[in-house]
Formats: sequence, structure tokens, C-alpha cells
Amino acid sequence: MDVKTILLLTGVAVGLLALSVRLFSAPLKLALKVLCNTLLGLGALLLLNAAAPFTGLSLGLNLFNAAVVGVLGIPGLGLLLLVQWIFT
Repeated sequence: MDVKTILLLTGVAVGLLALSVRLFSAPLKLALKVLCNTLLGLGALLLLNAAAPFTGLSLGLNLFNAAVVGVLGIPGLGLLLLVQWIFT
């Protein structure tokens, strides 16, 4: 291969790489935000379960509960407690 072909292929590869990074940056930011909120929700569930002897309220520590509390916040915590109360 000559130098022109190598430079052309390198330019195309760099352009495709830049396009894919730009294309996938928004979903990756959203996924990172959801992950951070889920970790905060897990912390809220840990605090709720630590206060369980005093309040009588407890929820299971799992990924679904953490995601609901992390994404929805306090209303999500209330929703999970309401669902637990209905089914028990």
C-alpha cells in the first residue's frame, strides 16, 4: 500500500471513531447518571434498614429497590413501602 491509501484509511477510521463517540456519548451519560442514582438509592435503603428497629420499616436490599428509590427518590421509597404493605 502506498502512503496515500494508508493516510486515507487512517482518516476514515478516525472520522468513524469520532462519530461513534459523539453518537454514544448521550446514552453513556444517561447510563452513568442512572448508575449513580441507583447507588444513592442503595444508600437510602441501607439507612432505612439501619433505622428499622426504631421505625418498624424495612425493605429488601436488591438492585430493583435501589433503582426505584434512586430514580424516583422519596416518592419511590413511599411506593415500595406501600406495595410491601399491600402484599403483606
